[in-house]
Amino acid sequence: MALQCLVDWKGRPVNPQRQGGVKATMFIYFLVVMTNIGNIPMLLNVVSYLHGKMHMGIADASTTATNFFGAICVFTFFGAFISDSYVKRFYTILIFAPIEIVGYMLLACQAHFPSLHPPPCDIVNHPSECTTVSGRNLSLLTLGLYVIPIGEGAVRVCAAALGGDQFDGDDPRELRGKASFFNWYAFCISLGGFVGLVFVVWVQNNEGWDLGFVLSALVALLGTLVLVAGLPFYRHQKPTGSPLTRILQVFVAAFRKRNLSVPEDLVGMHGTTSIEVLERTSGFKFLDKAAVDDGDARPWSQCTVTQVEEAKIILRMLPVFVSSVLGYLPIPLLLTFTVQQGWTMDTRLGSTHVPPASLFVIPIVFQMLILVVYDRAVVPWLRRATGYAGGITHLQRIGVGFASNVVALAVAAAVEARRRRHGGAAAAEMSVFWLTPQFFLLGVMDVTSFVGLLEFFYSEASAGMKSIGGAVFFCILGIASWLGSFLIRVVNRVTARHGRGTGWLDGASLSAGRLDLFYWLLALFGLVALLLYLLCAWRYTYRHHPSRMPSAMEDYRVSPASKKLDAAL
Repeated sequence: MALQCLVDWKGRPVNPQRQGGVKATMFIYFLVVMTNIGNIPMLLNVVSYLHGKMHMGIADASTTATNFFGAICVFTFFGAFISDSYVKRFYTILIFAPIEIVGYMLLACQAHFPSLHPPPCDIVNHPSECTTVSGRNLSLLTLGLYVIPIGEGAVRVCAAALGGDQFDGDDPRELRGKASFFNWYAFCISLGGFVGLVFVVWVQNNEGWDLGFVLSALVALLGTLVLVAGLPFYRHQKPTGSPLTRILQVFVAAFRKRNLSVPEDLVGMHGTTSIEVLERTSGFKFLDKAAVDDGDARPWSQCTVTQVEEAKIILRMLPVFVSSVLGYLPIPLLLTFTVQQGWTMDTRLGSTHVPPASLFVIPIVFQMLILVVYDRAVVPWLRRATGYAGGITHLQRIGVGFASNVVALAVAAAVEARRRRHGGAAAAEMSVFWLTPQFFLLGVMDVTSFVGLLEFFYSEASAGMKSIGGAVFFCILGIASWLGSFLIRVVNRVTARHGRGTGWLDGASLSAGRLDLFYWLLALFGLVALLLYLLCAWRYTYRHHPSRMPSAMEDYRVSPASKKLDAAL
């Protein structure tokens, strides 16, 4: 992104020696760590709160937790729309971060005051004696649970886009930093999750949920204050008006002028924007009619070539989006059931028993270690081989992650089959470290697909839609989570109908079900999704070819291997 499109906090042209770069992203990284210290334990442990404190049934608690995660992903679109259209990303964060903090404080108040939650009871042994949260208390709980996603969704997507704005991809000196930013962004998410799962979860379980929610609010507040301290160092993207309106205008104008012919040279009717001018491309020619001058200059009848190209970008990314949703669908299921497998196994580490909730820490630790190795060792080696600033293209990186997921599912199925063969007490003596290979492969998947998708949608979006590009990625996670819950219900219903009345995942315990067969089904589904993704990726045309390191910046020669990989995705 050219620096002339960016300004400092006073609206002046950016000084590249003072604004942007790694020093600016340090404040953003801190915010990401702090918000995820509270957010990830909330995502992974909220079922315990809803069931143990609010006395919801397991099914209702699980559905509410899934909806909570989906709401975060949906509200990323709201925050992205605001920041791309009307308010700079930094100020969007300042508006929505306090909303997230208010949500935590609402939950803290409800957990603290006895009149706002059901009376204590033995939900495990005497569930019939427990009163489920209802009435005004249920309304307060729902309000708190959905105020948090409003704030967190906007903060999450704007932090990623604001960090990407700090590097100029056209400057060879900043190209490597831009290529590494999303790796370290993902690392900070994992670091925050690690601290939260170790410390915040302990506070929730031992000192009380009220203190746990207050702690989450305090760390989010601290992260916001540190972000504010970095204000003089940021590069800011100026809002350009509603990108959704611009795109909708293209489809309306193209439909109105569907009977017109498109001239060979449409460049002469090119409008300009203050951010980026996009040149005409050859695909989706029916949309070019929106830019044909028929004498009607109204916005819903006459569009610029740049507007048309923004609409084409969305249509080109749509197949990758759909195939990525399908490729990501098995991942949250694999993570959830892998942890449930761990609950039934021997969790001793020497003389210490690892609490079941802490098993979520294992894939996070793997992810952080793999990210560091990938960014510091693998990427430089790949960069020498291919010449790409990121080592490989975004689509190649995503494909590696989806392939790792298929292997992880197959390994998980084999491990579960072995655990079932042991059965009973013997299964409980099987070490939880048998799950290490699938945890490792989950870490590989996160390092590749998670970061690759985020970077892909950010880099391919036009300059006026960077936040929305990031929101598209988070939407993939939310849709995949919802579809995963739907898939479980379908599989249970079908297998119960053709079995002995009990579905593969309906048993009172994992040993009573057939998780191994469900894993094999997911592996087959993941393989089909991978093949579909490879087809979509092979047919995709990059808006900008993935950045190569200029020869002036290379302390090496690009090897002949790069020529072979040029033909890849």
